[in-house]
Amino acid sequence: MSTPTFKPPNRPLTWLITGSSSGLGLAITRQIQADGHKVIATSRQPSRTPELVREIEEHGGEWHALDVDNTTSGPALIHKLEAAGENIDVLVNNAGAILFGAMEQFTDEELRAPMETMYFGPSRLIRAVLPAMRERRFGLVVNISSGAALDGKESMGAYAGAKAALDGSSRVLAKEVAPFNIRVLTVWLGTFNTNIGNASALARNPLPDVYQGSMAARMMDAISSGNFPANGDRLKAAKAIYEVAVGEGGGAGRETELFLPMGGDMISRVEVVRDQCVRALEVFGDVAASVGIDAKA
Repeated sequence: MSTPTFKPPNRPLTWLITGSSSGLGLAITRQIQADGHKVIATSRQPSRTPELVREIEEHGGEWHALDVDNTTSGPALIHKLEAAGENIDVLVNNAGAILFGAMEQFTDEELRAPMETMYFGPSRLIRAVLPAMRERRFGLVVNISSGAALDGKESMGAYAGAKAALDGSSRVLAKEVAPFNIRVLTVWLGTFNTNIGNASALARNPLPDVYQGSMAARMMDAISSGNFPANGDRLKAAKAIYEVAVGEGGGAGRETELFLPMGGDMISRVEVVRDQCVRALEVFGDVAASVGIDAKA
């Protein structure tokens, strides 16, 4: 059986983007418009950014309210748009926030919140857009994930878990929908100059004293002080993500690739995960092969 190919149509595409009001989401929104595509920007409360709404709409785009945590908000918007003739070609799941804390600090409620925003919410949107994409035999889902999904740093366990959950299901989804000319692209972001400080929070329970001076404590102090380091330029990232998504520039000839690491710091993190997997096979390959069912005599 041949490997399915991915063929984008030769026309402007309609993109629906979550979390469009700031950071990377805003940069992607502007990049897409600058390259002549139709943008359907979304945010939880568009009334808070009237100047951005006006900017996007004056350039031919739309801006809608969408709360990814709400179980009906996203699917209802997608069904409304499709019924009105707005064929959504590309879904960009970008909305998110980070909750910092050592794993033993978190409550169940705190662990569920990022799962709602970065796993269940995007999953609902994906399920809502897929039927029409399948029928049209074209679609692209871009999930803005994180290096934390591969190699999370101390204090990022809740965030890493939510991102890793979407990554895992997206790997399966990519196989399921490839025969319908639908591509799922997972973007692993390193640290970028976005509004991560404003979109971050700390666990409510106090950090146990034993963690003082640890990497987890230092990460939390950096967030509290607003000194969280950034290595990447969000505007360059937006352009690169766009090009890889549509098969231009750095994405030309790579239209079937499913994973995009972004940022110089992501190179070492991908290498760490690769080396961990290789090491596991080197050390335990014989153990893995030793637990099969014995052949009957």
